[in-house]
Amino acid sequence: MDTIAHIRAGIADAFNAYEKKFAESIQTENETLQEVFRYIHSKRGKQLRPILVLYAARLCHSITDKTLSTAVALELLHTASLVHDDVVDDSPTRRGAEAIQVHWTNKVAILSGDYILARVIGLIAEVRNTQILSILSEIGRALSSGELLQLHANSTMWISEAQYMRIIEHKTAYLFAACCEAGAVSAGGTQRQVSALREFGKQLGICFQIKDDILDYSDSDDLGKPTMNDIRDGKVTLPLLTAEQRAPEAEAQEIRHIAEALANKDSHIKRTEAEEDIKAFVMRFDGIGYANKKMQEHRQKAIEALSVFRDCDAKQSLLELLDYAINRVQ
Repeated sequence: MDTIAHIRAGIADAFNAYEKKFAESIQTENETLQEVFRYIHSKRGKQLRPILVLYAARLCHSITDKTLSTAVALELLHTASLVHDDVVDDSPTRRGAEAIQVHWTNKVAILSGDYILARVIGLIAEVRNTQILSILSEIGRALSSGELLQLHANSTMWISEAQYMRIIEHKTAYLFAACCEAGAVSAGGTQRQVSALREFGKQLGICFQIKDDILDYSDSDDLGKPTMNDIRDGKVTLPLLTAEQRAPEAEAQEIRHIAEALANKDSHIKRTEAEEDIKAFVMRFDGIGYANKKMQEHRQKAIEALSVFRDCDAKQSLLELLDYAINRVQ
């Protein structure tokens, strides 16, 4: 049994109920939407966000019908944001398959994302909790803001570490935080519990994204996807940012030129050679080591956030999820 399956086993009945509710939430008589949703459903990831919602509720008290609706709403919000982001970024693939706008058209992708967002509103109306509504509204703004921050960063490439952290907080960490916070609220958690779980989710999300950025420089066959995607998309992440800051100016200038050429789709640069040069540069100036160090710092903050809770199976499962985020190979 893999790590995620093991963690999910602790909430097996609740997760099965979530899965049923998720499937019901995307039912439609529209044939195009049916095809899109079947396609999306077949490419779903490890379902970390609903797992966080369910365990946060379990840690505070118990998983309720409100918890299930909240978990579905947050996963649908995330799904809609990915569909729209792929259009904005002109991304050809998503989880190893064609992105919606490639498999169909931009119009189908945008309208499908809009339909999903409408379902989110309907689910939250069922929950009848203004605090959860506020959390979803906030995360919707944060995801849009994060994408705009990323677009601005793409125009300059060489951002600061502070800017990098701000981007990953908006694009990843705040969604993990919202899942934990909303799960706690759905179970009637105290303000102290809600705040602690929000902080845990935020720190977990930061760890998760830094690990993703480290894996982008991996040579492992276990990764299951192409590496160096970020730099080809004009995104400079923490390993390369660190190396570029540490290198002598002449070497830093040369690697900036190579990275910018690699990000330029019209460039005639030898791409495989350029990617290897960038990887070697990152390794030489220990960009990976620094990123790992920062990830461990945020891991410790996540552990400290859960210290307000007594030891129990739910707490242990969340800590296992944290370790999974840091130790995964794909």
